[in-house]
Amino acid sequence: MSEKNVIPKNETVLSVSDLVVRFEGGGRQSKKKIVRAVDGVSFEIVRGEILALVGESGCGKSTIAMAVMRLLKPTSGQIISGGVNLATIHGRALQRARQRIQMIFQDPFGSLDPRQTVMEAVSEPLLIHKVGDSAGERKEMVFEALRMAQLNPPERLSENFPHELSGGQRQRVAIASAMILSPELVVADEPVSMLDVSARAGILRLMMDLRDRLGVSYLFITHDLATAWVVADRIAVVYLGRIVETGPSEVLVKNPAHPYTQALLNASQDGDATISAAAMVLKGEAPSAAAVPTGCRFHPRCPKYVELGKPESCRSEDPRLRVIKKGEITRRDHSAACHFTDEVK
Repeated sequence: MSEKNVIPKNETVLSVSDLVVRFEGGGRQSKKKIVRAVDGVSFEIVRGEILALVGESGCGKSTIAMAVMRLLKPTSGQIISGGVNLATIHGRALQRARQRIQMIFQDPFGSLDPRQTVMEAVSEPLLIHKVGDSAGERKEMVFEALRMAQLNPPERLSENFPHELSGGQRQRVAIASAMILSPELVVADEPVSMLDVSARAGILRLMMDLRDRLGVSYLFITHDLATAWVVADRIAVVYLGRIVETGPSEVLVKNPAHPYTQALLNASQDGDATISAAAMVLKGEAPSAAAVPTGCRFHPRCPKYVELGKPESCRSEDPRLRVIKKGEITRRDHSAACHFTDEVK
C-alpha cells in the first residue's frame, strides 16, 4: 500500500460539531424510551485525510455516517461541508451538497440495482446532478471512472450486470460511481467487510491510491482495528454513541489512553483485532443506547474501574475528551474520555 500522505493544515472538508441523533424506542406511548444513538460527537476531516471510526455493532458509527450523508436527519448539532450546514438544508441545496460527499456501502451487491448495467449504475450520479453535455460525454466519463477503479477493459465491463461480476468487481463499480463526481469526501461504511481477503486488500489499495492521486478524504467506518491502523491517518474509537478516544493511528495504537481501546489491542495481540474478540476480553455486553449508564458510560464493563476499587467519579462524572498529547496541529491531538488515563497501560 502507498504511504500515508502529509495532511494539509487548513483545508477542512468536513466539520462535525456536537452531533446528536436520537430515536424513540419501543414500549407504550407514555413510556417510550429515547435511544441515544449518537450522543454529542465532534470531529474534523481535512483534505486528503482518512479518519477511521472504530466500534462494535450498535455503537453508533454507522448512524454517524448516515447523518453525515443526510440519509437521516440529526436531532441537533452541525455538519459543515463547503460552508453549508448539512444538518439544516433540504431539497436542491441538499442535492448540491451531496455532489461533494459520496458514499460506498458495505454490501457491494445490495448497493447496486440488479436491473442496471454497470454503465447505467455509474452514469446515474451524472444524470441526477446534470453533469455532462451529452450522452457521449457521459459515456466517456463512465469509462474513465471504470479505468480509475481498475476495471478493464471498461468498454466490455460496462455492459455487464452486477450478477456477472465478482464481489471485488462490484465494490469497484461502487467506488467508480462514488468517484465520478469528483467528491471532496467519501463516506465508506465497512467497504471491505463482506469481501474475501484477496479482494479486500485490492480495494484498500485502490482507495488509498485514489486518496493520494486525487486528494479525496475518507470517513472510514470499520469494526476492525487492524484495518483502521493500516488505512487511516487518525482513528476515533466509538463507544455507546460517543467518541472515547481519538488520535493519530500510530500514537493511539502504541499508547492507548482509554481502557476500551486497550481491550481492542489486547484482542489484537491474540491475532484478532476485531470488536467481537474484544468483547471476550471485557465482561458483559454493551449497555443499550436507550439506557446509557450514569457517569462514564464504559464503567460497567471497565477492568480499570474494578482494579482501582470502583471510584465514585466513574459512576457519577461523565468524562469528556481531554488532550493527552498535543499534536503538530490541533486536529491531530491524542485525546481520551477517561478520568484515569495515567493508570491505563
